[in-house]
Amino acid sequence: MAQQELKRDLANRHVQLIAIGGTIGTGLFLGSGKAIQLAGPSIIFTYLIVGIAIFFVMRALGELLLSKAGYQSFTDIAEDYLGPRVAFVTGWTYWFCWIMTAMADIIAVGVYVQYWFDIPQWIPEVICLIILLGLNLLTVKYFGELEFWFALIKVVTILGLIVLGVILLVIGFKTDTGMVTVKNIWEHGGMFPNGITGFLLSFQMVVFAFVGVELVGVSAAETSDPQKNIPSAINKIPLRILFFYVGAIIALLCINPWTELSPTESPFVKTFSLVGIPIAAGIINFVVLTSAASACNSGMFSTSRILYSLGNKKQAPSRFAKLNKNHVPRNGLLISTLVLLVGALLSKLIPEQAFGIVTTISAICFIWVWGVVLVCHVKYKRTRPQLQAKSKFKAPFTPFINYVVLSLFAVILMIMLIAEETRPALLLTPVWFILLFALYGWTRRKPRS
Repeated sequence: MAQQELKRDLANRHVQLIAIGGTIGTGLFLGSGKAIQLAGPSIIFTYLIVGIAIFFVMRALGELLLSKAGYQSFTDIAEDYLGPRVAFVTGWTYWFCWIMTAMADIIAVGVYVQYWFDIPQWIPEVICLIILLGLNLLTVKYFGELEFWFALIKVVTILGLIVLGVILLVIGFKTDTGMVTVKNIWEHGGMFPNGITGFLLSFQMVVFAFVGVELVGVSAAETSDPQKNIPSAINKIPLRILFFYVGAIIALLCINPWTELSPTESPFVKTFSLVGIPIAAGIINFVVLTSAASACNSGMFSTSRILYSLGNKKQAPSRFAKLNKNHVPRNGLLISTLVLLVGALLSKLIPEQAFGIVTTISAICFIWVWGVVLVCHVKYKRTRPQLQAKSKFKAPFTPFINYVVLSLFAVILMIMLIAEETRPALLLTPVWFILLFALYGWTRRKPRS
């Protein structure tokens, strides 16, 4: 029986907006307040450093994906260069990454809806999951359209913040905390008010802020023209990082001294409130709600495609490799949605600790996935000169930059080990990898379904 194939229904505008949606999420809208309190203004450098590292990861991934027509995701690449065992662990780890992230986001949807309606939290969570599941089951084009509009809302909000910041700077606007000025960035303790320690501790949350950028790679199998669309989306990542992350943070710090921002409150809400926009909280609550729904939507998309890929390789039950009449991996979508429902229930039992644990584990697992991409690219450079000769999308400064970024990831993991807040999750995460390696050996002995 011929293998069923995913439909190439994602147009260039879908891929471009998936890339933007992947680089703007709850890490910026919610996590930036905590990151700013840790690092102060030096958070600008943290976003720059991690953003540059992720760009080189994406260039490596782009070159690998386009080097061979049969690649549908980075699990295919991992199997080709590092063997089926690493592909198995990476595929299931990526699924786990997005499940953990989507769990937090779907719970956030329930919390945000309660801002307007006094209803039990689980009701909007279930409704949101059902709607997203229904749209994803129809066709990949609906996923693309949904992400297009979700991402557009995020873009408009950040554009509004940056334009607002420029206007307030020009007119010399005064808020309750003082005049809006560029000097607010460094006049409250300097660029490193909490020293190098605070700067280093901010890396975990910033890494989490960038999770999802690799969705460009996951969507490669379903884009109508990957040779054109994938390079275009990846090459625009640096500009998006500078504009949406660094630009937004600079605007926030010009309007508010960093000392006035709370780690538990969205700095976006604080900023719009300071300048006298009465419906600011409602506006930002809507934006954060759509951002959370967007991240959950991305999680459902990516986890179903990973299960589809694993099913095709006999590294998951073969039923995951089956597509419905719309060329969508229905079984993968259904099982991921069911796990999200269970996860939402469990996460509600420890609401105060859940976000920190989930973001740390997610960041660690994404570092594994990104690291595998870099290692595969090093091996590609060493062993596939014939493919490199044909490549029209070469990653720059390789393999030297691969080792630099891998070293940065190692340093970030060491920081997580030292920090009390992230240490428990870091020490627990290896259990997942040990179980996966053991499970792979068991599946090799077990008759395939």
